[in-house]
Amino acid sequence: MVDLFIKGGFLMYPIALCSILGVTIFIYKFMEYRRIIKNIEKPLMDVLNEKPQILVPILSAIENGASEKQLSVIGTKCINKIEKGLSWLGLISTIAPLLGLTGTVTGMIKAFMVIANATSVNPSMLAGGIWEALITTAAGLFVAVPIHIGHHYLEKQADEIAFILKEITVAVFEGQKNGI
Repeated sequence: MVDLFIKGGFLMYPIALCSILGVTIFIYKFMEYRRIIKNIEKPLMDVLNEKPQILVPILSAIENGASEKQLSVIGTKCINKIEKGLSWLGLISTIAPLLGLTGTVTGMIKAFMVIANATSVNPSMLAGGIWEALITTAAGLFVAVPIHIGHHYLEKQADEIAFILKEITVAVFEGQKNGI
């Protein structure tokens, strides 16, 4: 495995960094979303008694008589806070294959430089550049595909959290407005 990493050339380092960052962000957000969903996917009275941290600004605003527009702004801020970091996964899933493609180009440049500098060429002379081209392409895709899938999964989780927050907000706001 180390041998393949080395044969992939210098672009394997940023691809590896993309992998490490992507997996770290995914695990962090996955755990965060599980915790939030566990705290808000309960009967309304239980949620109101426990006051999960994500709901505190919304519940405080309702208690202080906020309007629907003010609640909309506060809710949007809460959702933005939840989604913070997801854009990095999208960026990583875009950059990793581009780094792999760049490795393909540099590997092929190396192969053609060998051809240009030699009077007679045999396949083993080209192997180093071709190795680099293929390994970096594969590595970029191996990083990008799972990160891309994870990104979409987490986006769906964030949407689910946003929907539950809206349901709670509407229920509490309407209850407050109707004196319940």
